[in-house]
Amino acid sequence: MLKKDKIKHNLEIMFQSIRNAEIKYHRATQAVALLVVSKKQPIEKIRDAFLAGQTAFGESYVQEAIAKQKALHDLSIEWHFIGTIQSNKTKLIAHHFDWVHSVNRYAIAEQLNTHRPSNLSRLNICIEVNIDQDETKFGVNPNDVLSLATKITSLKNLALRGLMVIPRMNNSEAAFEKTAALQKELMQAGLAIDTLSMGMSADFDAAIKSGSTIVRIGTAIFGERKQDE
Repeated sequence: MLKKDKIKHNLEIMFQSIRNAEIKYHRATQAVALLVVSKKQPIEKIRDAFLAGQTAFGESYVQEAIAKQKALHDLSIEWHFIGTIQSNKTKLIAHHFDWVHSVNRYAIAEQLNTHRPSNLSRLNICIEVNIDQDETKFGVNPNDVLSLATKITSLKNLALRGLMVIPRMNNSEAAFEKTAALQKELMQAGLAIDTLSMGMSADFDAAIKSGSTIVRIGTAIFGERKQDE
């Protein structure tokens, strides 16, 4: 099977797997969107995935992403930044992305707000939550999310959409349930958030069960990345 045919085949399987999970867990049709993680993947594979029907792609490295965006400027791709945000990269992120999933400090949100061009729509934001309270991981302590979320809503160039988590692999189902409960707390506090960015190739089914609205999938679409990529 040619590479582009394999990517199309993998996408079809993933679309169906997501739909099956929506049915199994009584979710609405198309309640869950697929974000294909394209970091470290060649431009040709991204183009093949787009031509097979995928429009949203996630990148973790700013310079790599911008190079891809220039090469793929003829395609109407929705670009999501999912990596760790360095403060010296906020201007580039604000200029070149539609979504940012990894905001974990108000200072970063402020910079994104300042740098967002006025001719672009508001930048969609998810707060990265350290749901396991793991000292080795990035993210906001769950107890501090409401305070940060409330402050971000005052930034006129940002649209706070929801929460993003990367749980420990051996604790993903419990972590997803905690994240869904946290979303409900925020909504009860009056915040209009509609997005849970959670679930990857190995655990997206459990994430959908808990209420995920965006699953971030790379390996199941493109295969394993080579070690030197």
